[in-house]
Amino acid sequence: MKRALALAAVAALTTALAACGGNTGETTGGTPHPGGTLRYGLSQAPTCPDPAQAGTNQTIYVDRQVVDSLTDQDPASGQPKPWLADSWQIGTDARSFTFHLRDGVTFGDGTPLTADSVGRTFDSIVRLGGAKAPLGASYLAGYTGSTVIDPHTVRVDFDRPNSQFLQATSTPQLGILADATTSKSAEDRCAAGAVVGSGPFTFADWKQGASATLAKRAGYAWGSAVFATTGEPYLDRIQFTVIPESGVRVGSVSSGQLDAASDVLPQDAAQVESAGGRVLNFTNPGIPFGLQPNVTRGPLRDPQVRKALQTAIDRKELVDTVLGPQFKTATSALASRTPGYVDHAADLTFDRARTTQTLDAAGWAPGPDGIRVKDGQRLSFSVLYASVFAGNQAILELVQQQLKKSGIELRLDQQAAAEYTARQNRKDYDALYYNTTRADGDILRTTFGLDQQNFNARGPIPDLDQVLGAELATTDAAQRAGLIARAQQSVLDNGLWIPTIELSQAIGTAGSVADLKFEASGRLQFHDAWLRQ
Repeated sequence: MKRALALAAVAALTTALAACGGNTGETTGGTPHPGGTLRYGLSQAPTCPDPAQAGTNQTIYVDRQVVDSLTDQDPASGQPKPWLADSWQIGTDARSFTFHLRDGVTFGDGTPLTADSVGRTFDSIVRLGGAKAPLGASYLAGYTGSTVIDPHTVRVDFDRPNSQFLQATSTPQLGILADATTSKSAEDRCAAGAVVGSGPFTFADWKQGASATLAKRAGYAWGSAVFATTGEPYLDRIQFTVIPESGVRVGSVSSGQLDAASDVLPQDAAQVESAGGRVLNFTNPGIPFGLQPNVTRGPLRDPQVRKALQTAIDRKELVDTVLGPQFKTATSALASRTPGYVDHAADLTFDRARTTQTLDAAGWAPGPDGIRVKDGQRLSFSVLYASVFAGNQAILELVQQQLKKSGIELRLDQQAAAEYTARQNRKDYDALYYNTTRADGDILRTTFGLDQQNFNARGPIPDLDQVLGAELATTDAAQRAGLIARAQQSVLDNGLWIPTIELSQAIGTAGSVADLKFEASGRLQFHDAWLRQ
């Protein structure tokens, strides 16, 4: 298949990105100035310099600048664009993908990018497995290996159709790494300075839990076609410092101690703007924030309880009370910027009377303390979560209050990221609360697939299992969009996801910061950024 045909097939499914809009960052009319250090305040500590093992936005903000990918994704159109690969072909059955690499690309340690580098990167992600690299491993489902055609041409093969793979090659989780990194163990790849990529910056320093410093890569000349230029970045250095307190981050931007910061709360936006700065917003594609029930435990085994939860939550109150106008209520199992999204707001409208009717019909009667009971069991469950987003606790506290009015007791179980992940992997929870970012509807398969993460701990659901498998095997964009639509409906009908809100990135920047941008998945891209003098 010719590359033009491959691009056309993808484009039909990705027009949703353009239709949904969104501010992808600032493009100025001024002349960029090279030099300077951009000081950035992270709301949470980055967990690992290896993008294959990165799970939070704050981590990926750092890692992404060091590692390039085979392709990029245009944040406006959703179409794939050249990066390390300047062209590619897709086999007619989507079982093979051939990439033609750019000449002259080198990694940060001076070694050249070759077809072997691609194969070794993907092989290493498969070795890491789903526990260490859940997204990357899921993107490589059915991977049988990579074949070197010549030093700059590699064919990636699968034992089954894998139509999502081209978009997956634009993600940081499948970023291409030097042999010095891919030869290391999972633990060693998380050590300071252990990751060597071909990106526009390199690691200069990494203090676990505190800070990370990146240095400009001299001679970088192979930027993505999405970048404003393909040459060296303008910034000399980026200093990331962990500052958990939102007020401190915002105050540091306003006072000139920081140039930019994550997770600006709505009430703090005016402070940034009054100091001559601005707040950049971007609504993430993928799975919106929501509760994922373990359908094998407690009252959440009852599908009618899960159905009642869909209408017991007042999502508009969550946005209006806790967040702000830049946030959106979740209206499906996919966020609205995701290709293939279908609006299910009618099924998720807050309706306490409807919730009451559903629970009454299912035999859950109000108990003496107002919490419903059935066969001696209270309608009570806990939700496991981590503070990977500043608003999580406040949102869940308000959901807790809302559910109590319908006779449902929600217990909050906040854990540090490491403990959260450990319990998630062994399915030790009643429900999880999280979101997952990806600009492709295949995120439904990796989140809900029976042979994927399956944090619902569910058994077979024939219709859902069939459509999740079929969308992976379908190269026709219109057919694939239809299958993704059916999958969303099935996920909601079976109560496998209780959506709340869509994640919106809110980045506060000082007036000196220009052209700091979001990439297609809502992560920051610093290549084009520069500092006004």
